[in-house]
Amino acid sequence: MIAFFDALRHGLDAIPHLGKGMAIAYVLYLIGLTGWIMLQKREPVATLSWILSLAALPYIGLFIYYLLGPQKVKRQRLRRGRSRSGMEHYSSVCPPDADCTELAAIGQATTGLAPSSATEVEWLVDGAATYAALLEGINQARDHVNLEYYIFEPDHTGTAVRDALVAAAQRGVQVRLLLDAVGAGNIRAAFLKPLLDAGGEAVWFHPRQLLKPFKRPWLNLRTHRKLVVIDGLLAFTGGINITDEENEQRDPNAYRDLHMRLRGHVVRSLQLVFMEDWLYASGQDAQQFDQARLWPRETPSRDDGSINAQVLVSGPDSGWETIHRLHVAAIHEAKHRVWLVTPYFVPGEAARMALTSAALGGLEVRLLVPKMSDSWFVTQAARSYFDELLQAGVKIYEYGPRMLHTKAFIADDDVCIVGTANFDHRSFRLNFELSMLLRDKDRVAELAGILDHEFDSASRVHNERNRGLWRHRLPEAFARLASPLL
Repeated sequence: MIAFFDALRHGLDAIPHLGKGMAIAYVLYLIGLTGWIMLQKREPVATLSWILSLAALPYIGLFIYYLLGPQKVKRQRLRRGRSRSGMEHYSSVCPPDADCTELAAIGQATTGLAPSSATEVEWLVDGAATYAALLEGINQARDHVNLEYYIFEPDHTGTAVRDALVAAAQRGVQVRLLLDAVGAGNIRAAFLKPLLDAGGEAVWFHPRQLLKPFKRPWLNLRTHRKLVVIDGLLAFTGGINITDEENEQRDPNAYRDLHMRLRGHVVRSLQLVFMEDWLYASGQDAQQFDQARLWPRETPSRDDGSINAQVLVSGPDSGWETIHRLHVAAIHEAKHRVWLVTPYFVPGEAARMALTSAALGGLEVRLLVPKMSDSWFVTQAARSYFDELLQAGVKIYEYGPRMLHTKAFIADDDVCIVGTANFDHRSFRLNFELSMLLRDKDRVAELAGILDHEFDSASRVHNERNRGLWRHRLPEAFARLASPLL
C-alpha cells in the first residue's frame, strides 16, 4: 500500500499543475465512490460493475449513481416496522399441527406472515376478466375498499375503476387508494378530485424528490404491488395494473397477463400488507383505524380453507429477498417439473444454478419469456443466458406477438408462486413486491392448463438458432454485462 501511494505521488509530480489538480480530484472521486458503493454490500459482481461503469464516466457517473444507484433504507425499514405496531397480533404463527413445509417455514421466517388458507382461488386471465371481477367486487363492497397499484392510468379503464370507487365512497364505503408516484405518474389532481370529494383517500408511495435539496430522489424503490382488499373478505392480486394496455377490449395488442381472486383466512395477511404500506406512505397511525372494520369477525378461520396459501412479500426494507429465495428453494425441492413464466428474465447466479441443476438432473424445466418485451435491453439480457440453459436441457419458449406479462412458477404438481415479481434483480431487490405461494393440486392443475396454452402459442428456442455477431451476440453480451445494474 505504501509503495502504491509513493508511485502515485511520483506520478503526480510528473503531471503539469492543472492536470495534477484534475488527477488528484479524479483519484479522490474514485476513492470516495468506491467506498460508498462498497458499503452498500451488494453482490461483488454488481459492486464491481457500478465501480467500473462510474469510473469511466467521472462526475456524470456520480450523478447517475445518485439518481439510480442502490439506496440504504435503514430508516425506512424502521418506519415500516413501527407502522406494524398495533397490528402485529393479526399475523399468526404456524400452528404446531399444521402442514408447515420448509418453503412455508422460510416464508414465515423472512416475512413474519404465517402459512394460511384460502376457501377460494380463481385464476383471472387477461385484463378484461380481471377488471370485470374487480368492478363487481367494488360495486358490492359494504365497508371498505383498499387498493395499491404500481400503474394506474387515467384512461378508459382507469376512469371506470375510479368511477366505481367514487360510487362506493358516496354510499359510505371507506376507499383508500395507494399509488406509486412513478408508475402512476400520469395521474393528476383533477382525476382524483371526484374520489376525494366523495370522501375517499389517496396517497402517493415514495413521491419523487428531484427538486428537494440534500434528498436522494426515489427513482428506484417503487411499490410494484397490485393489491385490492374488499371488506377484509375478498382480495385481488397478480400482475395486472389498471391501464388500457392490459385491457384486450380496448387494445387488441394488450398484454397477456394473469391475476387471481381470493377469499378466506389468507385475506387477513393481504390486508396487513396493504395497511403496512398505507401507514408507511401516509404517515398515519394504526391506532386511528377501527380494527373491527379491518378484521371482520366473519373472516373464515385457517381451518375453514382447504387451499394452503401464504403471502410472500419482499423489498428493499428486507435483506432476505424472500420471493427470490422461495423460487430457488422450490426449484431445489422439485422432483419432476419446474415451469417458469416471466416477462423479464435476468437471473442471479443462485437462480441460474438452480434451473440448470434441475435440468441436468433430469427434471422437465420450461422457461417462457416474451419474444420481445417492452424493454429491448432486458430482452437482450435474457437471451444472453439462453445458451447455458439450453445446453443444460432447459426448454425455452418465446411468446408473441403480444407482450407476455404473466409472472408464474410451478414446481411439481402441488406448488405454485404467482404474483407481481419479475424474475430479475429489480423485482428481487429494489421493488416492493407481492406473490402468493399456493400448495394445492387442483389450483396448480388449473394453472398448468393455462400455461400449457401459453407454451402451445409460443415458439421453441433451439441451440442451433442463427445469431449474428453485431445484431445478436454483441448486444446480448453488453446487456448481460450491465444486468447487475438493472
